[in-house]
Amino acid sequence: MRIVTGLGNPGTRYASHRHNVGFMMVDHLADHYGFSSWKNKFGGKLAEGLIDGNKTLLFKPLSFMNRSGLPVAELMTFYKETSDNLIVIHDEIDLAAGKIRVKQAGGHGGHNGLRDIDRHLGQDYWRLRIGVGRPRFGADLDRHVLSDFDKADLLWLSPLLDVMTDLWPLWDKSGHEAFMTAVAHKAPAPKPTEDNS
Repeated sequence: MRIVTGLGNPGTRYASHRHNVGFMMVDHLADHYGFSSWKNKFGGKLAEGLIDGNKTLLFKPLSFMNRSGLPVAELMTFYKETSDNLIVIHDEIDLAAGKIRVKQAGGHGGHNGLRDIDRHLGQDYWRLRIGVGRPRFGADLDRHVLSDFDKADLLWLSPLLDVMTDLWPLWDKSGHEAFMTAVAHKAPAPKPTEDNS
């Protein structure tokens, strides 16, 4: 069984922030694959369903980003699942906007949500990093991730979420490298502009 956790902050004021792209992605998966309605469990929102015949749990911790670890750990403990069956989806400022990377294990790279999950579960889980880029002109990083996607971002964001959702079964069938390659082919990241840093 796969457990797919999207990271974000709860509440409508945060819903469109770059930091909430993990929530956006699990919502896409739930809608596309006809998951159960969201239920309040383990300090978050939980939905159950099948993706290409594989039982999958989708989870959104509601404890705010920097305290994501305990709800995820409680969920994993209840279902007696190991970290290699956990995928955490999160925003990544060190990837250009619209790029994705999948990897298992590794450091948190300064991401507070990952830092807290590492504290409770270790580092052996899978990460799906969705690039949101760094702010232009050296602007504040916190303000960048805690603000809405720009209009220009929406040109790549919606197609990227759609393509990742459609291609999700490829991850299990052919591996994460095949998934990344196919996503990059069908939803290429926008070319950076001259004033991007």
